[in-house]
Amino acid sequence: MMAVPRAFLVAFSAAMYCTLYSGPIDVALFFITSTIPVSSLPLEQVFAELLGYLPSEEVAKGILGFLFFTFIIIQLLREKRARNGTSRWDGPGKVLLFPCRTWHVRMRPRLHIFSYPYLTVGIPIGFEGISGGLVSVGGCQDKQGFSTWPLSWLRSWFSLGPRLTKGWFTVDASDYLERGGSKLGLRGKLIQYLRQQRVNPATYPYAYLVTAPRFLGYHFNPVSFWYLYDVDKHLAAMILEVNNTFDERRMYFLDHYHNRGSNEAQKSNTSHAKFKGSWRKDFHVSPFNSRDGLYTLEASDPLGTGSVSNMINLVSTEGRSKLQAKLVSRAPAIDPDTMTAYGKFGFLASWWWVGFVTFPLILKEAVALFFRRRLRVWLKPEPLKESIGRRANTMEQQLEPLFRRYLQHVVEQLDTPLSVKYIASGISQNTTEWMHSPAVREEDGTVDELEFKVLSPEFYTKVVSYMDNEEAFSSELDKRCTVWVSNRDLLQKLATKKPPPEVNLSSFVEWAYLGIIRQLRVRNTSTAIFWARALLAVETPASFMDAYVLGHESARTRATYRRCALKLLLADRIALGFTPLLAAYRLLVQGLFAWFISCATVMAWKERGINTEPS
Repeated sequence: MMAVPRAFLVAFSAAMYCTLYSGPIDVALFFITSTIPVSSLPLEQVFAELLGYLPSEEVAKGILGFLFFTFIIIQLLREKRARNGTSRWDGPGKVLLFPCRTWHVRMRPRLHIFSYPYLTVGIPIGFEGISGGLVSVGGCQDKQGFSTWPLSWLRSWFSLGPRLTKGWFTVDASDYLERGGSKLGLRGKLIQYLRQQRVNPATYPYAYLVTAPRFLGYHFNPVSFWYLYDVDKHLAAMILEVNNTFDERRMYFLDHYHNRGSNEAQKSNTSHAKFKGSWRKDFHVSPFNSRDGLYTLEASDPLGTGSVSNMINLVSTEGRSKLQAKLVSRAPAIDPDTMTAYGKFGFLASWWWVGFVTFPLILKEAVALFFRRRLRVWLKPEPLKESIGRRANTMEQQLEPLFRRYLQHVVEQLDTPLSVKYIASGISQNTTEWMHSPAVREEDGTVDELEFKVLSPEFYTKVVSYMDNEEAFSSELDKRCTVWVSNRDLLQKLATKKPPPEVNLSSFVEWAYLGIIRQLRVRNTSTAIFWARALLAVETPASFMDAYVLGHESARTRATYRRCALKLLLADRIALGFTPLLAAYRLLVQGLFAWFISCATVMAWKERGINTEPS
């Protein structure tokens, strides 16, 4: 009987499978599932054979020792370069490390107290470069404007170039205020934000940022404090930049005109200045608090005291204190430029883990509040127009340009003079665009202006499921609250219920895709009726987005839209609206398919009298 190596059978089956699925995850999935029918060895023996390929204990220790020794040598060389490469800074303040501890005291409706260590860095706004080889301020951006991780950090740590580009702790301008904009730097983004608040940036020529830095490219940063100083270097205003666990952001600008008591305190004792402020709560931070109430802040000046001491108090609508959060220095501030190599090693060994455990610790306390304290859970509302929505996922990034061009197309079809200010959500570049109807260029009088702001990138995926834009705008504006407009009457000029024009389909694939998408879009239809309509080819009209994309976009863009629309509508039908769950379904089906191919291949070879058992 002819014997064939098992590896050949696996390769033959893989060739069949990869004709349909060629991605790296698909190939890995095939090899995992194909070992189930092909291997006849006990699981313990399989692991024993795999362990036999590993090096011996002595060799492994030697390799690890060599790698550790090499790493230490590289870091000593980097330390020498750090002393020569530290950026000069002559402005007020300096880069400092603030070892802190944060306390959360919930007083109502149940008493609950917890605390954990928290590391922050202080950055004088205007400084860019590296401080002592530990803290770097600068950009490391990909083409979308978001921080690249972890390759850029790894390249920097093991680089012996003429100048260091990264420290162990990193502060990137793209992580603060409006998304993206790393090229502007912290100073440029601060100026941009102040102008948006209708504040003259010259009023606050000096600023200092206290924030949680990135370590190994990762950080969890619930709140950052911007301290703004007047021409006399007195603390005159603050910006609180609050982030929630849903990747949403809200900035609060507090100036001394609303805090005259604190301004008087500054004049009387500038070395121990206290800043006090208050603002309305309009941002969802914790699922155990509603979006109602008031915040108060009492903060010390880090440049005057050399330490961080901030307390935020949440007050209910009845005027009772519900929650206090404190951030307090637990040790003197540390200047990275004056630290020795041994001191840096000790500091890294003591604080490297803090950023990684912040979110798990908060999650642990949330579980305790839910199960032990039995607090009420408030569902997350969509952000208000003053907030910044979460970052868009891949599918939302693909659909956003399509909706932008569709809106531009609708505006250009208007006969009346109208200018639309479109503000995107979830992207970091070209977030704002003005769109003008043809009549605007011919109109000498007043031109109507409409601001159309997308509050959540989820809007781009939901708009695909609507038949006409009037229904889409109405539902997303009133029910889901994923979009905000400045004038409802002007929005009616963009909304229409007239049926979209017929489109010419370029191929059978496009016809099949559109047919399934049309059937999936039918609301309030049972699954059985849906499949009956699909099999009988019952016609349903194309939606407004279908008609626009098929009539005005390129073949490549149409293919992208078809895939996205099919995934979204299919997820609504069979995966509770979650595309990750739909992806899990797909992996399960692919795994079964790979297992079936592997079984069929082995059985076919056995029927031909070929031995597939291990020799």
